[in-house]
Amino acid sequence: MATSDKGFRTESDLIGERKISNEYLYGVQTLRGEENFRISGFHLSDYPLFIHGLAWTKEAAAIANHRLGLLTDAQKDAIVQACHELLEGKHHEHFPVDMIQGGAGTTTNMNANEVICNRALQIMGHELGEFQYLSPNDHVNGSQSTNDAYPTAIHLGLYASHLKLRPHLLQLIKALRDKAAQFAHVVKMGRTQLQDAVPMTLGQTFGGFASILEHEVECLDFAAEQFLSINMGATAIGTGICSEPEYADYCTEAMAKITGWKITRTADFVGATSDTSEMIGYSSALKRIAVKVNKICNDLRLLSSGPRCGLGEINLPAMQPGSSIMPGKVNPVIPEVMSQVCYKVIGNDLCVTMAGDASQMELNAMEPVMAQCCFESIDLLINGFDTLRTLCIEGITANEERCRSYVRESIGIVTALNPIIGYKNSTKIAKEALETGRGVYDLIIEHGILSKEDLDTVLAPENMTHPVRLGIKPLK
Repeated sequence: MATSDKGFRTESDLIGERKISNEYLYGVQTLRGEENFRISGFHLSDYPLFIHGLAWTKEAAAIANHRLGLLTDAQKDAIVQACHELLEGKHHEHFPVDMIQGGAGTTTNMNANEVICNRALQIMGHELGEFQYLSPNDHVNGSQSTNDAYPTAIHLGLYASHLKLRPHLLQLIKALRDKAAQFAHVVKMGRTQLQDAVPMTLGQTFGGFASILEHEVECLDFAAEQFLSINMGATAIGTGICSEPEYADYCTEAMAKITGWKITRTADFVGATSDTSEMIGYSSALKRIAVKVNKICNDLRLLSSGPRCGLGEINLPAMQPGSSIMPGKVNPVIPEVMSQVCYKVIGNDLCVTMAGDASQMELNAMEPVMAQCCFESIDLLINGFDTLRTLCIEGITANEERCRSYVRESIGIVTALNPIIGYKNSTKIAKEALETGRGVYDLIIEHGILSKEDLDTVLAPENMTHPVRLGIKPLK
């Protein structure tokens, strides 16, 4: 029970008593966590979908406990209303604790318990801290431990975040597909190991970008589905101590109804309570996407390099002056910032992996940093995808003449001609081109190996970029 004095109330816990301003819905354990964990600058209030996960978890627990006769109608209704207010975006400023914290998430769990409890007390017509009517531990946290409520809230928050991320990834893929269609007629040189290879179209380049990301949508969805398995009812270590036999099923059933998702209880509570594979798997899926997006950004920078002394096959939108000393310089700032996002996501994945490896006995105490990394990576990618799409991809144009000139001047088109003119002629032309610096196109005509009409047919985009049977034979 708390006592109140001129705008403050006194609350007590195992450590002792503290005065708390009545402007705050949180209580003594949140206050201690706020003071103890001034670590990252990332607070619970920065991740509203995590707060939603906490609200869903506490609402489902309240419904299950009421069904078991452990909460009165008034207590249950007040808790549910308080949770709904959190889902509406209210009271998030009362979640001040750092995402990275000791105690395996106890501070976060108690922050939710205290805020929901105090708001529910107001709804019931009581004063903040009058825990004899509703307790953060006995009622809001009834039949729970941090060790099942906290990871469940993480799972739900991350699944909601996945659903938010997904359309942003799909929009980026669509923008790349649109560019593939726009550039389908532009012939350019393909390159391997940064050396001339064989002809292709610029459309095929952008289509390749789109396709490598399309596959990742399925992989990401699969990883996210694992979050729908929860361990509510495991309580402290998976044995279900302090809960009634039907509680786990009732709570899981309520949570599925509340969210509309296909939520199931995990098969083995003891194993699940110390296992963080779901976060490890999802973070790894995000890393795969980051690696591929970074490859795309690297290629965009190379393809647009110059504008006069580089490849210069495409133009990126000019977003800002590129130098404080070099007039006229414009840098590829959007691919650059997206690459840095990708590096951060890759680094976060390493942190998640190492923290996941730190599980000991019946619990992994490093879950807080794993959750922070996953939520941060999702937010970074959402912002990064939108920035890359709207400020770069959608505005890219092609330097068609330069692309064509590279093809005509490249030794690489000999490979396209090899099935027509034969290896001996191809070697002869390639050698002369290398020695003289002249283009293969001109040398083929000069030596009378193919007519200009046949050569143009062979080098037509539709004939160089797909398997074909032309029936053309060399003149000699």
